[in-house]
Amino acid sequence: MTRTTPPRPFDVEQFFPELAAYRGTTTRLHPRPGSPEVSASSVGGPMLWPADEPWPVCSEAHGHRRGLRPVDIHRWRQVLSVAWAREQNPGPTAEERKLLGALRLEHRLPEVSETDPLPLIGLAQLYRRDVPDLPAGPGDCDLLQVFWCPFDAHGPSRYALELHLRWRRSWEVGEVLAVPPQPLVVGSAGFVPEPCVLHPEQVVTYPFAGLLPEELCAQLDAWDEAQEQEADQSADENAADPAGYQYDLSVPPGWRVGGFASWHATDPYPMDCETCRTPMDLLLTIDSSEWDGGSGRWKPLEDRDLPTHRSATPTEVTVGRFGELNVFACPTDPDHPHRWSIQ
Repeated sequence: MTRTTPPRPFDVEQFFPELAAYRGTTTRLHPRPGSPEVSASSVGGPMLWPADEPWPVCSEAHGHRRGLRPVDIHRWRQVLSVAWAREQNPGPTAEERKLLGALRLEHRLPEVSETDPLPLIGLAQLYRRDVPDLPAGPGDCDLLQVFWCPFDAHGPSRYALELHLRWRRSWEVGEVLAVPPQPLVVGSAGFVPEPCVLHPEQVVTYPFAGLLPEELCAQLDAWDEAQEQEADQSADENAADPAGYQYDLSVPPGWRVGGFASWHATDPYPMDCETCRTPMDLLLTIDSSEWDGGSGRWKPLEDRDLPTHRSATPTEVTVGRFGELNVFACPTDPDHPHRWSIQ
């Protein structure tokens, strides 16, 4: 089933024609729960990984002897989904609440050392044939695979995440690894994705306002304020919330490829390649939610009748404090190390 982004409340270029020079595209991935195959793009699905190639691991020494078991996380979500889907008396029963409590218990692994290699979690794989805005990989690579460590325990702060990206040529993969290694425990449930099929859709996007020329940014801010003041003075209680540039007209939420990064949590800062100093392009956004719980203006037409609070998080992935992870790539050489920002 396709997913279709609703038309924007209005064409922002009619009010600000100079935005046409900054217009771009991004591909909303629209992940939805399913059973993806290894030959398909997916979030949390099986990876096209060669049987004779070592699975990626986190080799940085950090604590991973205590946490939640992935199998318990999946079971916990399943129990909750069934409980709230009941037409009569929705919600967990007393017996289900007892089971849910047991599934949320942390487990200790005294036999595990902090220096033991930790299998990374396969987060997503994207084929260029499926995703219009996915850039070319090194050489003629057509498949991007994304992994992360299931613990926030990296870097100087010891609270940073660790991401691993791998490009490959899908046609070169022979026998596929049947049972990839998995971490015994994870730091939080948000590191464990639910298997999702993708419904890629290319849409128009514009840069984050703070990255536009100062005069244009000021005009957009003034326009947003005028919209809000007009709404506050309106006597129509049923009138829709005013549409703002930042959240309704420029950068869509959710998992997506290409386009522009949002900088709503921090001021924008340069994302230059650490190898060649070239300004990097947004490669991938990993988001905690597909649309917000307010106006829901980015909610696909096919999903408009779904309850917002239960349908906006199909992957069950959580980035930071329910934010988004923007991954950047060097446009000069995709082999150069990636960088990322959490917003």
